[in-house]
Order: sequence, then C-alpha cells, then structure tokens
Amino acid sequence: MKITSFQALACPLDGAPLCCTGATWRCPGGHSFDIASEGYAHLLPVQKKRSRDPGDSRQMVAARRRFLNAGFYQAIATATSEAVLADLPPRGTVSCLDAGCGEGYYLRQLAAANSDGQTLVLLGLDISKWAVLSAAKQDRRPNWIVGSNANLPVQSGTLDWVLCLFGFPVYAEFNRVLKPDGQLLQLDAGPDHLRELREIIYPSLKPERATDVRDPQGFTSLSTETVHYPLQLLGPEPIADLLAMTPHLYRATAERRAQAAKLSALSVTIEVRMTRFGRHTIR
Repeated sequence: MKITSFQALACPLDGAPLCCTGATWRCPGGHSFDIASEGYAHLLPVQKKRSRDPGDSRQMVAARRRFLNAGFYQAIATATSEAVLADLPPRGTVSCLDAGCGEGYYLRQLAAANSDGQTLVLLGLDISKWAVLSAAKQDRRPNWIVGSNANLPVQSGTLDWVLCLFGFPVYAEFNRVLKPDGQLLQLDAGPDHLRELREIIYPSLKPERATDVRDPQGFTSLSTETVHYPLQLLGPEPIADLLAMTPHLYRATAERRAQAAKLSALSVTIEVRMTRFGRHTIR
C-alpha cells in the first residue's frame, strides 16, 4: 500500500503551477503560500472569501470527527472506497480529490481500503480551516488544502477522481481538473435521510422536491446506487454530535433543540444516493 500527496497544485491567484520548496508553495509569478506546521496549506485568498471564517466552525468539525470516527457512517465510506478502487489494477495508481473533505474521514477510509501494490495520490480540500486543520492532524499523508470548490487550486486535467460527498458541486471546475477519462462521485442525502431527527427538529417536513434527472454539463451519469440502513444512537452524546454536524442545528428553534437534547436514544434512517459521473469535454 502506498499513499502519497497530490502535487499538481495551481496558484489560486493566477492559475500558474505551484512548486513546493521547503515549507512554501510558489508560482512563477512570485506568489507564495506557506505550509503550516500541521502540514496543510492555505490557498484561499482573502479577496475570495465571503466571510472572515467560512465553512464549518471548530465546534461542527469536532462533532463530525467524533461521530464519524465512531463508525456510524462506515457503510457510506465503504461504498465510496469500493467505487473508487473497483477498476483499479492491482499495481495501479489513482489520483483523487475530496472536494469538501471536512475533517478527512472519507479519504482516510479510502487509504485504509487500498490494496497492496496500489498507489493512491490524495488531495483533500475544504473551505473551513478548522476542518483542514483537523484532517492534517489525523493523517499527514494526503495533501490538505484550505480552498474553494469555486476556484480549485489544481492544475487542469490532473485528477482521476473528484469526490463531492454531501458538498457543494461546481461542475465546471470538477470538469476542468479531471483527466479526459476522469470520474466524479457525488453523494447526496436521500428523501428519508435522518427523517426521524428532522421530524423532531422541524414542526413539519417540506415535501420532497422532484429530482432533476438531467446530467450536469460536462458529465454523463454512469451509475446510481443507494446506501440505506437504520442507525441506532444510544446516549445523548452521539445524538448531539449528529445534530451539531448538520445544518439542522442552526435552522431549528431553541425549543426544538432543547427537545432533541433530552433524547437518550434515537433510531434514524440513513439514506444516501451515490451517483458516478463520467467526464466529457464541454463544447
């Protein structure tokens, strides 16, 4: 098993290739970006931020780390890893970006699933510096970057896979950074995902919107499968972590949050739609 960091980064200011010298990434135009002592680089320029501290907060990241490391989403991680490694030869190499990697759980699970002789070249990117910091502290083998899906600091045509797992897809950028035969794996919450928790948090659930069956520009749908299973949470801690790592925490009223905080057990439905897209040239 060999895990290496992805090196074909691009300057977020002018798009030129970045070269790593010591603890600094530099482009020919003179822009430089230091690598933090924890092992990650910040490639999200101030002028491209929409807020001072974008993305998940430190508290959300900590809750997600505890919840995911407890194995509650192991089945989702396994399905993701199997999709990426399915057609990889025994001694093959695959480069993979997790676009919106959070605290790095799915890339770490992919690395753990890698077979002997295979090489994974890994890049994790998230707009939250707290998420990337947590990811880098847990595994320094991938390249961890603070950045935005809207302006990926990645050279064009250099990736075999882009993962967008419960994230915000920017299809034009995904298409740009993928190789001609590259693929996109997108995970989205299904209609019943966490329904039991949502029924507690909201007075009523909105009717499900019709799913847009059209393929995104630059991509063709290759396959779709659903990961579906019941999940039993025992004790207030994992229930609180699940709520804290979702947007539902901030959409709920104080009364509804207090109601959820009183729970000592909760059975929820996990339903995730996993779609694999093949890239094609945008004309």
